[in-house]
Amino acid sequence: MISCKIIMKRMAVASAIAICFFFSCSEGNEVVDISSDPSMTARLTATDVTTLVSDSGITRYRVDAKVWKVFDRVEDPYWDFPEGIHFDRFDPDMNVDAEIESKKAVYYTTRKFWDLKDSVHAMNLKGEHFECDQLFWDEKAERVYTNGKVKITQQDKIIYGKGFESNQTFTKYVIKKPEGIFPIEDK
Repeated sequence: MISCKIIMKRMAVASAIAICFFFSCSEGNEVVDISSDPSMTARLTATDVTTLVSDSGITRYRVDAKVWKVFDRVEDPYWDFPEGIHFDRFDPDMNVDAEIESKKAVYYTTRKFWDLKDSVHAMNLKGEHFECDQLFWDEKAERVYTNGKVKITQQDKIIYGKGFESNQTFTKYVIKKPEGIFPIEDK
């Protein structure tokens, strides 16, 4: 049986260690300036996000992002996806029939405007693949465009160009300065 004196000594030693630990940890604390601009800090940060979007009870879209930061205390509120984003669109049988992804993205919530950056890849309902460095998506105007280089891979050809504009489903589009080898049928 442990005597009361031994228990008291152990409690005293444990208390002394805890006090020393507390004071030794508190000396290295970083000073935080609470007067800094709160708009520079994300109000919400989420990691490993997967969101399903439904319409009339039917799942239509899936959005995946490693990091999602919400900046809603700024003049032009936005969501930041610094490690990229991936969208999938589902057909009625839950098969992915269109997708878009980029390594970085910013969504301006008030304007409903996307700025997708760095290795943007998209696939439309026809299976055509679109690649560019930056893509803008104006949800209000239902318009997608880039002023930079674009590569479009179709079933029978690859088209390069500079400048691109499309509806938001990538089914009706115009390449402003097209380049490439185009097959021509002899008649």
